[in-house]
Amino acid sequence: MDESELRAPFFMRLGRRALIKLDAAAAIGCTFALVMLPADTGASALAVVPLAAATGLPLAVRRLWPVPVLAAVLSASTVSFALGLPWDSYAAAAFALYPVALTRRRRRWVPTPLIGVLSALLIFAGALVGTADWHAEIAGRLVLGLAVLGASWTLGRVVRERRAQAARSARRLADQAVSDERLRIARELHDVVAHSMSLIAVKAGVAVHVAAARPEEALDALRVIETTSRSSLAEMRHLLGVLRTDADLGPAPGLADLTALAERAAMAGVRVDLDVDAADLPEGVALSAYRIVQEAVTNVVKHAAPARCDVRVKTDGLRMRIDVTDDGPGVRVLPGGDGHGLIGMRERVMMYGGDFTAGPRPGGGFAVSAAFPYEP
Repeated sequence: MDESELRAPFFMRLGRRALIKLDAAAAIGCTFALVMLPADTGASALAVVPLAAATGLPLAVRRLWPVPVLAAVLSASTVSFALGLPWDSYAAAAFALYPVALTRRRRRWVPTPLIGVLSALLIFAGALVGTADWHAEIAGRLVLGLAVLGASWTLGRVVRERRAQAARSARRLADQAVSDERLRIARELHDVVAHSMSLIAVKAGVAVHVAAARPEEALDALRVIETTSRSSLAEMRHLLGVLRTDADLGPAPGLADLTALAERAAMAGVRVDLDVDAADLPEGVALSAYRIVQEAVTNVVKHAAPARCDVRVKTDGLRMRIDVTDDGPGVRVLPGGDGHGLIGMRERVMMYGGDFTAGPRPGGGFAVSAAFPYEP
């Protein structure tokens, strides 16, 4: 996992050089503090200063070489403790251990939860229990230092896990966004292609059946195929152009385009009666309404032509209602596999938290009904 994914939001705004400068300042401060701390023995400055520098100064590059820095600081701090020189209870070593815990991969054999619990207990016990003699004091200081190291390790692992979880969540959201966009593109492609291709298929079938007996009617069907295919290609180019440039190349279809949709359906033998009472709709709502009606009418062309189809679109400013009914047989009358039209319509309605039903009518024919709320 990249180190940038494991960095806190505040430090994400700082560059690597700025962070190293902060570590350098902390290293100088730590070294100065160690020099100023009292020693248990009357050690001279010649011994104190070099060990203080060996303990504090490497912290400046803890982000560059975390493991070597930890080894150097821990060794120098341990020597200082053994010689009775000024000692920071492994605070500098804990500071060096944190990036190691934050960046090293997890090892199953390292019991981080147990380390955290023991460290907390030891720190708490050290704050409550007094020292009995000099030997007990030395042992207590050592145990307290180890507890500080354990706490630093645990904190680093916990922060690593939290940030890793946040990174995984961000990747899941990105993957979901990509999946949603792919679904949207697939839905748009289906809606663009299905209507025109259904009309072309119906007219091609008519032309084949009447070509010998009624050549003029076959010629009319071919003209419809030519017009429809050109329109479909133009819309496909528009959609592909939007995908390539990530920009709108023109207005999306809306309810005003339903008249042209009805005219194309009439070419395939489906008379569409429109009753549209909707104005000032958001573009996304208008597009969804158009696509739902387009798919419903396409299904009539594919499975019920010749037929009569009633389209009702009503809004009250807060809720959209769409009803498409036909007087066809109510069942599939043309060969072909199941498509994704009804699924696509349902998905569009579900995006708005609405209701969708589709099925044969008791008195004959087929009905599609969609209702969903929207924000003006």
